[in-house]
Amino acid sequence: MLNNPQSKYQPYAPGFDLNDRQWPSKRITRAPRWLSSDLRDGNQSLANPMNVEKKTRFYNTLVDIGFKEIEVGFASASQTDFDFVRSLIDNNMIPPDVTIQVLTQSREDLISRTFEALEGAHSAIVHLYNAIAPLFRRVVFGMEKQQIIDLAIAGVAQMKAEAAKRPETRWTFEYSPETFSMAEPEFALEICERVLDVLQPTPDNKVILNLPATVEVALPNVYADQIEWFCRRISRRDSVVISVHPHNDRGTGVAAAELALLAGADRVEGCLFGNGERTGNVDLVTLAMNMYTQGVDPELRFEDMRAVVKTAEHCNELPVHPRHPYAGELVFTAFSGSHQDAIKKGFDAHAKRNDGVWEMPYLALDPADIGESYEAVIRVNSQSGKGGVAWVLEQDHGLKLPRRLQVDMSRRVQARADETAREMTSADIWEIFQDAYRLEGPQRYELLEYEGGGVRRGGGERAFTGRIRVDGEEIQIAGRGNGLISSAVDAINARFGAGIEVVNYDEHALRRGADSQAAAYVECRTADDRSVFGVGVDPDVATASLKALVSALNGAQ
Repeated sequence: MLNNPQSKYQPYAPGFDLNDRQWPSKRITRAPRWLSSDLRDGNQSLANPMNVEKKTRFYNTLVDIGFKEIEVGFASASQTDFDFVRSLIDNNMIPPDVTIQVLTQSREDLISRTFEALEGAHSAIVHLYNAIAPLFRRVVFGMEKQQIIDLAIAGVAQMKAEAAKRPETRWTFEYSPETFSMAEPEFALEICERVLDVLQPTPDNKVILNLPATVEVALPNVYADQIEWFCRRISRRDSVVISVHPHNDRGTGVAAAELALLAGADRVEGCLFGNGERTGNVDLVTLAMNMYTQGVDPELRFEDMRAVVKTAEHCNELPVHPRHPYAGELVFTAFSGSHQDAIKKGFDAHAKRNDGVWEMPYLALDPADIGESYEAVIRVNSQSGKGGVAWVLEQDHGLKLPRRLQVDMSRRVQARADETAREMTSADIWEIFQDAYRLEGPQRYELLEYEGGGVRRGGGERAFTGRIRVDGEEIQIAGRGNGLISSAVDAINARFGAGIEVVNYDEHALRRGADSQAAAYVECRTADDRSVFGVGVDPDVATASLKALVSALNGAQ
C-alpha cells in the first residue's frame, strides 16, 4: 500500500451542492417496490451459473417470499436464459400478480430477441441500459455525450415499437443510465428526459428510471444526495418510478439503499444475501429485515429463513456467512457471559411483562419470527458465564437455578470447556449438572422413605423419621425441627455427625398441569465452612426437597 494514496486515488466529487437536502429528516414508513435480480445480476456473477433446474428452484423461492417483480434473465445473451424465460411462460409458472423482467443492451438484434423470449407473457418489464459516465464514454465506448443519448433513444424507440406488436402483454419499460453514480448529474437528467420524451409515460403507465450505483464510489449520503437532486428535477414525476440498484464495493450497499429511499426512491433492485458482481448487490434480506425491526412491514416473508438460506446456497454454490445479518447461523448466538446474562434477564422480563413488545438486550429481532428456535440463542464455551449455563438448563430441562447455584455450575462448565477446548453442547452441560449434583447413579447416601407429618403439641416442632441407605446399609434416622427441612437436617446431623446447615432453599414447578414435577435446590454450609449445593426433582415437592438435601449431603462428604 502507498504511504500517500492521494497520489493514485482521487476522492469522488458529486459535482453539485445540495445544501437544502431533505432526506436526513425523513423516515422509512412503508416497503418499496422490490425487484429480485438473483436470476440475472446474481447469476452472471457466479463461477458456475445456474442451470434451468436451479433457476426454477430459486424462482419458486422468490415467488414464495413475496417478490412481485423478478428479473429472470438476460434472454438475448444466452440460450439458457432464453429457454428459462420461455419455460416460465409456456408452463404458466408466473402468478397473475407477478411480473417478470428481462434485461437488454441497446442493440437492435438483442432487443428483438428479448421480445421474442417474452412472447405471450401476461405482463413484463423490459429493462434497457447503457453506461453514461465519463470514464466509460472515454475508455470503454469512445463516444461523445450525444452519441450516448442517441444510443439510448434508439433502444427505447425500438422497445416501444416491439411492444406495440404484442398488445396482449402489459408492458412496462425500464431505463438505466448505467454508471449513474459516477456520471455528471446534469447529463444523467438530460438522457433520462430524452428517454421519457420517447416513451411518453402517464400516471397509469409509468416508466421505471433505475439509477444504479454500478460501482460504489462515495459515501452513501452522497448517493442519497444524487437521488434527491434527480427526483426534484425530473419532469413527469407522477409518471416515473425511481428505482435504485446499489452495489457494495465500499461495503455500504444497504446503507446506500436506505438513504436513497429517504431521498425519494420508490423501488429497490438487489439480491438475496447480497450476491452479485465484485462485492455484490444490495442485500435484500438485510434491507427488508431492517425495516421489519423498525415496525415496517417489508411485504416480503422470511418465516423460514433457514430454507431460504439453503436454497440460495444450493443454487449459488456460495455459503451464507455465519455472521450474516439475520440469516447467519450465529447471529442470534451469545457466547459472552455478560451478553448471556443480559439476554436471560431480558427473556425473564419479557415473560413477566407479557405485552407482546419485543425489547431484548442484544437481540433486535425475535428469532421465532423467522423460524429460528431459542436453542441457539445462548451457546456455552470457556467465555460463557452463569447466565448462559442457566439459560440452557432452563430451556432444555425447565430448571431455574438460583443465582449462587448458577455461579457454582458455571465454574464447573468453564473448567470442562477449558479442559476440552471446545464448545459445550446441551448434552455436555446436562451431563455435568447430573454428575455435579448427583441426580443420577449410585451415591453414598440415598433416601429410601420418610415420614414428616406430625406436629408436636408443645412447641410446634415437626417430627421427622426416615430410612437412608449408606454405603449399601439401610439406617433409620429421626429428628425434630420447625419444618420438614429443618427436622430432616436435625436427623441427618444427629445420626451422621454431618454438621451441615441450610442457608438457602428454592423450589419451582417444572411444568404446569396435574403431572407437573417439582425441582428443589438447597445450599448448605458445612462444618468446615464450605458451600455445597443439592438438587432434587420429584412429582412431590416435599420429596424433591429431601432429595435436594441428600444431594447436598453427598456433596459435603
